Amino acid sequence: MNKQTAPREMVRAATTVGTHEGYMPGLGNDFETEALPGALPQGMNSPQRCEYGLYAEQLSGTAFTQPGPERTWCYRIRASVQHTHRFKKIDLPYWKSAPCVDDEIISLGQYRWNPVGTKDRLTWLTGMRTMTTAGDVNTQVGMAAHIYLVTQSMEDEYFYSADSELLVVPQEGRLRFYTELGIIDLEPQEVAILPRGLVYRVEVIEGPCRGFVCENYGQKFDVPDRGPIGANCLANPRDFKTPVAAFEDREVPSTVTVKWCGSFHETKIGHSPLDIVAWHGNYAPCKYDLKTFCPVGAILFDHPDPSIFTVLTAPSGTPGTANIDFVLFRERWMVAEDTFRPPWYHKNVMSELMGNIYGIYDAKPEGFAPGGMSLHNMMLPHGPDRDAFEGASYSNLGPNKLENTMSFMFETRFPQHLTPFAATEAPLQDDYIDCWTSLEKKFDGTPGRK
Repeated sequence: MNKQTAPREMVRAATTVGTHEGYMPGLGNDFETEALPGALPQGMNSPQRCEYGLYAEQLSGTAFTQPGPERTWCYRIRASVQHTHRFKKIDLPYWKSAPCVDDEIISLGQYRWNPVGTKDRLTWLTGMRTMTTAGDVNTQVGMAAHIYLVTQSMEDEYFYSADSELLVVPQEGRLRFYTELGIIDLEPQEVAILPRGLVYRVEVIEGPCRGFVCENYGQKFDVPDRGPIGANCLANPRDFKTPVAAFEDREVPSTVTVKWCGSFHETKIGHSPLDIVAWHGNYAPCKYDLKTFCPVGAILFDHPDPSIFTVLTAPSGTPGTANIDFVLFRERWMVAEDTFRPPWYHKNVMSELMGNIYGIYDAKPEGFAPGGMSLHNMMLPHGPDRDAFEGASYSNLGPNKLENTMSFMFETRFPQHLTPFAATEAPLQDDYIDCWTSLEKKFDGTPGRK
């Protein structure tokens, strides 16, 4: 391509064997892809001179010496040192990072919010609304939970987070992520993972757009160990889709915003930074269709732990205790005999933030609207409301399929602190705590009474 301003659409790799509609299957695979023939070196990573006059550089997601290092070799039009210049700090007041603790806000409680509206003209950056933070972004532990509200595309604006990877969960509308390593189209009932350090811009395909984001400060998301479940069910790695190479060669004034240690910094450059013509490696964005998640449950009695529905987990330093779990509650059959089938009442060392993608959640049939969120912080009791309890306690326990339902949970070992937006501006349901006040005392001490 010449040095004139190129068309907005990126040049993509041709679809090849093993790809489907511009995506390559697998999670954590060692992929290779090129948008121009011969752009990818073979048998080595850093030749003395690359084809097409490209620059070779590595993007590392882990320390070089970590077992199973995550890294991708990129072959790009300009070295990425030319994709940033002098920085100035900017303010994105609604995007917060941990620690973000306001002594005037009480995070101890059970909270629920109605969906946040999408009336303003907002981009991916200006439309991010942080609801909770946990841990510490500076020590790379914990997370933040956000609502995104997007009504307009980023125009010659680009972003990357040096702090975190982002798990994006759409609830309304369709977005297109133009990333350094390829293009991801995303719609409700799908999720996307955007790695730490990856540059991208976001365009609206069909708006307004609303959804949820889990910002992971710690180790990257992966599928959980299945243990006795074995090799099948839950989320299968082959159903994760990584985009083929795509690039822009546009010489236009552009803005790159970087999130670093919880602050936002802006730099001006004269070209698009999405200029990787070819790449190979295992550190890349991907998307996943939630409809391919195969839940496993009880087939005789008792309700299993919600951990059985884990799609992705980001490990902590404690085996079996996650920095974050992403858990999905989707359509499924309920067949357990003589069993209270909804989630039971409990207190948990983990903090649970839930979101409703569509339909009705079985433990809260009223008031938990699609696009809404709830928070049950660590060691606070929660469970079904009165209607759900009464219905499940006295229903006919024949086989029953839960339909019209898809909710999820961001669960973390850290307490989640409410932001000022969540406490004062988001549509908080002040009466949510009252959903349990009508539970009746049924005890009378009579033997054999149920």
